[in-house]
Amino acid sequence: MLARTLHRLSGIALLAFLAIHVANHLVSVLGPERHIEFMEAARSYYRTPLVEAALLFCVAFQALSGLWLVIRRWRTRKGAIAWLQALSGLYLVFFLSVHVSAVLYGRAVLNLDTNFYFAAAGIHAPPNHFFFIPYYFLSLVALSAHIGCALYGSAQRSGHTPRRALVVVPLLLGVTASAIIVLALAGKLHPVNVPEKYKATYSQGAA
Repeated sequence: MLARTLHRLSGIALLAFLAIHVANHLVSVLGPERHIEFMEAARSYYRTPLVEAALLFCVAFQALSGLWLVIRRWRTRKGAIAWLQALSGLYLVFFLSVHVSAVLYGRAVLNLDTNFYFAAAGIHAPPNHFFFIPYYFLSLVALSAHIGCALYGSAQRSGHTPRRALVVVPLLLGVTASAIIVLALAGKLHPVNVPEKYKATYSQGAA
């Protein structure tokens, strides 16, 4: 089906950026300064107007096509893997919509550098941490689950007998990486002093 094929292709393109983005957050285990250094180097590539426009298009297309695929197959979907793919996809639609909107708002309206401190601010501005800790943790868990389900489905369509390890291994890696990233953002691996201008966005009701 054309929609599924295009969804898969845009997902592959988006995954290249997400790999860099996740690596950037994993670097934060060395401290916020290392995270920001990595980010500034990576931005010289993905924040060029053409690349950024392509990424935003992929995010929008991935979300809309993913929703359509989930709704279309809702009544005929069977099995734990199929439902894990659908539910992880729905969470990714939610996360990407909120996260990308917040980053664009932070840059254009609040005039903030959307760096490590922008991501960490919500965790350090109670009671917002009750939302942001699971929000960030589930994002990478959902991504790894969705990738695993896609690998499982690809093996199935190619005529091979798929193994559940295709889902379990990426999922375990995602859980581990998510835990590390959230601990770093929360300041449990290195001291994190979030500047007041970032914390203030929550007292102002910003997303």
